[in-house]
Amino acid sequence: MGSLTISYCWTIATACRKFGDSNSSQRPVPPVLCCVSLPIKRFKTNVRAFASQRSVKKSRKKGKTEKTDTAVPEKYLLSDDVNPDYVEDNKKNTSFLDTSEAGTSVPMIPSRGSVLQACIITSGLIGLLGVVIREVSHVASGGGLPIVDCSVEIPLTFQMWHVELITGLVILVSSCRYLLLKIWPDFAESSEAANSQVLSSLEPLDYIVVSLLPGISEELLFRGALLPLFGISWQSVVAVASIFGILHLGSGRKYSFAVWATFVGIAYGYATILSSTVLVPMAAHAINNLVGGIIWRYTSNSSK
Repeated sequence: MGSLTISYCWTIATACRKFGDSNSSQRPVPPVLCCVSLPIKRFKTNVRAFASQRSVKKSRKKGKTEKTDTAVPEKYLLSDDVNPDYVEDNKKNTSFLDTSEAGTSVPMIPSRGSVLQACIITSGLIGLLGVVIREVSHVASGGGLPIVDCSVEIPLTFQMWHVELITGLVILVSSCRYLLLKIWPDFAESSEAANSQVLSSLEPLDYIVVSLLPGISEELLFRGALLPLFGISWQSVVAVASIFGILHLGSGRKYSFAVWATFVGIAYGYATILSSTVLVPMAAHAINNLVGGIIWRYTSNSSK
């Protein structure tokens, strides 16, 4: 969906098991002659228990010369350099491995609650940073310092003609994304990796949350705070968009996705300067996220 907020690394927590612990006594013992020596200090004698008496009797009945069956079953034979506990533990913990290719792991799909929680927390922090920058610049500018007042340069205002600008932005970004998914395999791979990791566990209504919150918070920081702080110019638009694009790397996204995010950032920056409000890029960003999520869900369901 092109959201910086949900670009983070999901870690798989695995429990480490100790070898040779108290549970090692529970390993199966092959039916060989086992002598358990119990020293008794008072009488200084040893009590021995023989576990293969039954097998000896059976072998005598069959006329075999062996007195005891000392053959170890094949299922107990292990390599000398392999710990039996390690083998048993790994048999129980291979659900996250891809058995089709050795050494290849299947990406962990985070739960719905984890995705929503991460989205809400990260969006809140990004939005808070944008608010702090705007407020600090306002106070500093009012105190006579040579700092641009971000809240004055890019206010939170809205006019009816902004609807046309938002509509044009949505059509431009969504159509370009759809086109690039068809003609740029690297971009398609990056988008699929990020979307499948984040959106797979979500319900349809959750798409509104993960589209709206990042769109508002990211634009408040980048176009509502950093852009006026750097100066209202094309150089600032490109600089802020480049930072925006670089921060979109990670979570399976390659340089192609960073290039795409930079292009989108330039479009949002131009719309911010043209409209003199941060509400236009906020609305366009959120709607584009939602459109991208819906298209991904529809295409992924159709391919199944």
